[in-house]
Amino acid sequence: QIQLIESGGGSVQAGGSLRLSCAASGRPLSSYAMGWFRQAPGGEREFVAAINWSGGMTHYPDSVKGRFTISRDNAKNTVYLQMNILKPEDTAVYVCAAGRTNLGYRQGEYDYWGQGTQVTVSS
Repeated sequence: QIQLIESGGGSVQAGGSLRLSCAASGRPLSSYAMGWFRQAPGGEREFVAAINWSGGMTHYPDSVKGRFTISRDNAKNTVYLQMNILKPEDTAVYVCAAGRTNLGYRQGEYDYWGQGTQVTVSS
């Protein structure tokens, strides 16, 4: 079984940047498509980014496209989310997920989930 642990969250002012990491253990990360989701206080979990097995294809919703970049280093068993030009509405708990569907955007398309890391953006 694969286990996922996020890190890199914190507090930043609007316009700033953060880089989140998702470290995998138990199984090779290269066997999975990966994604990031987020959940704001009182809100629903929403799709943020997806990357295929090799890292050659990515997908983002309009809310983060052009600001966020998902990448992976299979040799290090780690997936990253670079977050630039952060906005207050980006404040949420960010969770990484592993699955078998390339560029999946629904929670049901992922089988394994991390515990989440908090990102807070102040205006």
